[in-house]
Amino acid sequence: MQKTPPVASEPESLMPQAQQRAKLRRTRKLKDRFSHWGVATAGIAVVGALGLIFFYLFSEVMPLLKGAKVTPVTQYSSTQVTEMTSPTVYQTLERYEQIGANYSESGQVQFFQVASGEPLLNVQLPAPADAEFSAMGYGTPTDALIAYGYSNGQVVVAQHVYNLSYPNDQRKITPELKYPLGAAPITLDQQGQSLTAVAIQKTARGYALVAATADNRLLLGSYTTQSNIMTGETSIRSQVYPLPALPNGATPRFAQVDAGASHVIVADNQAQLHVYDISNPQQISLTETIPTERGQTTALQFLVATGSVVMGTDSGSVSQWLLVRDSQNIYHLQHVREFESLPAAVTTIAPEYSRRGFLVGDSSGHLGIYYGTSSRTLLVKKVAKKGIAQLAISPINGRLIITDSGNHIQVVDVWNQHPEISFSSLWQKVWYEGRSQPEYIWQASSGGDTFEAKMSLIPLSVGTLKAAFFAMLFAMPLGVMGALYTAYFMTPKLRGVVKPSIEIMEALPTVILGFLAGLWLAPFLESHLPAIFSLLVFIPLIMLVVGFLWFLLPSSVRSFAPEGWEAAILVLPIILTGWLCVSLSPHIEVWFFDGSLRQWFTNHGITYDQRNALVVGIAMGFAVIPTIFSIAEDAVFNVPRHLTQGSLALGATRWQTVIGVVLPTASPGIFSAVMMGFGRAVGETMIVLMATGNSPLVNFNIFEGMRTLSANIAVELPETAVGSSHFRVLFLAALVLLTLTFIVNTCAEIIRQRLRKRYSNL
Repeated sequence: MQKTPPVASEPESLMPQAQQRAKLRRTRKLKDRFSHWGVATAGIAVVGALGLIFFYLFSEVMPLLKGAKVTPVTQYSSTQVTEMTSPTVYQTLERYEQIGANYSESGQVQFFQVASGEPLLNVQLPAPADAEFSAMGYGTPTDALIAYGYSNGQVVVAQHVYNLSYPNDQRKITPELKYPLGAAPITLDQQGQSLTAVAIQKTARGYALVAATADNRLLLGSYTTQSNIMTGETSIRSQVYPLPALPNGATPRFAQVDAGASHVIVADNQAQLHVYDISNPQQISLTETIPTERGQTTALQFLVATGSVVMGTDSGSVSQWLLVRDSQNIYHLQHVREFESLPAAVTTIAPEYSRRGFLVGDSSGHLGIYYGTSSRTLLVKKVAKKGIAQLAISPINGRLIITDSGNHIQVVDVWNQHPEISFSSLWQKVWYEGRSQPEYIWQASSGGDTFEAKMSLIPLSVGTLKAAFFAMLFAMPLGVMGALYTAYFMTPKLRGVVKPSIEIMEALPTVILGFLAGLWLAPFLESHLPAIFSLLVFIPLIMLVVGFLWFLLPSSVRSFAPEGWEAAILVLPIILTGWLCVSLSPHIEVWFFDGSLRQWFTNHGITYDQRNALVVGIAMGFAVIPTIFSIAEDAVFNVPRHLTQGSLALGATRWQTVIGVVLPTASPGIFSAVMMGFGRAVGETMIVLMATGNSPLVNFNIFEGMRTLSANIAVELPETAVGSSHFRVLFLAALVLLTLTFIVNTCAEIIRQRLRKRYSNL
């Protein structure tokens, strides 16, 4: 029986090596685990950082989405403020929200502490003898003008002023009542009829008073003041003009006059609005009569700057109407916005001091807070048990005084910081005051206090896409085609020079490119426009001609240029062609365009700006080309050689191999290169900032400029007030830009993965 030989044991000399290999395996396993968790942690950190950016931007934007809210502070009866029992006909609140004023029917003006209702100053207006109060009118809140109309046709005009002083470094507010047209009553109606409606406005030429009389006449009073600097005396010149009567025997109920003393708007008892042109007092005309179709008008008030009027009716409807000029320079009243109705008849409208916002009260005690430009209904809430008689908002919109029909006063704090922003104002056409139609406009600031901010993101978004489109139109063909030729056709020695040279272009600061584009390229293109179009035609043409002539040369001559060096042959012809096009540019303008191609564009209705999309396309394309070229060239160069060699071995030409094998295989990398270039173009700031003119236009005209999201943020963010609506809209623009690039990159990655999966079997 044969015995199995014993298994030889491992020599003792190999034991340390086995232990060492085991140790190495444990170390490698530890390193692999560490790398796995390190890479995973880094990836999660990147995603987390991106999420934090989104969260921070959204936290700055979120207050724009909030409506208004009111918080009760205190309440008291009007008898605590004044001993007079006559109803309050007007109320006001100063900017520090400490002192208010009540105007009563009896002509008594009582200034009081808002927090406690404690009286401070009691002033009696110089009312005419043997006359009763009949009408009350007031201008825009910033002018603080009040007009009392009386039953004898006279008017008293007053103005409340709050004087500031700082004794012992403590702010002291001293209320005062002034009479800009004198303390004596003004006779507006020589016939002595009772005034049923009164309106006043301070204009550039003085003061304008409009009144309706008991016999349905309308009167316009024009008053100018002149002060003698030597004696200090003030003289007043006045003139009263009749207005045409309302049609169909209508009775005027409310009247408003604009700050330019150009138009008077009258609401009658037949649910109609009438527009008078008073720009020439000698030729006053009734230009328009419009049915409101919303019920009887119960309140009518101009908003700040008097470009639009707000109307409330007995049905609770609230609407805004704009004065719009037509092609014949005639103004018409245009209904532009309808707001959420109140439950009962509107009783009072209080416009804000510096914004197109306004507050409305109704006969059931409901308060409505609205904003005109954004067409927002910010709040509708019941705040009083009885009907609201008067509303007084502070100039900084932080506190509100509400007086009901029972003469009870309620003080509330108001949070209403960003009413001018809404989805419609950001992304839809908006009809702004002074415009003939709804438009997309970005104009966030101005020098005037009554400026209406126009913050549509459409011009900025279109400008961003426009700049990226023309940059990619210039960079994508050059970058991709250049990468394809360099990686596949060019000799390795020449490639070793060309590729680093192009990649080093990416290190050029974009501010330098923008500087050159704005100060050199833009004027050069403007003065050599024919050369630019000639280059687009003759450069490809000369390349084809040179290639064809090279093909016709004998092989003995072509052998002097080794394969892969053909591109060097084109350098001199391209340079000569460019020089020839630039040299002939002035002559082409003279021969074909009457000496100026730019003027020829203008004559044919094509706008040409010196800093335009053409300049941006060239300059930003120059900055984007290295990104596209580098990534695409690596993708083409890394196509496996056995694929191309197999294609050539089967009889395909080099171009057939490129189209059928190289491009499909490298398509994921080329697509990534294009998307990276597009992302770079979308986020570019300095080039578009310096080379576009920063005009927020909504078009794709290559000869006009644009304003992009990134350039707008760079320009306006350092100048805006922190926490303002403008500030938060700029953060919203940043969020839109980040979201846009995130969506584009995500879609690009999905497409790239599908391309890789599709061509992975090659």
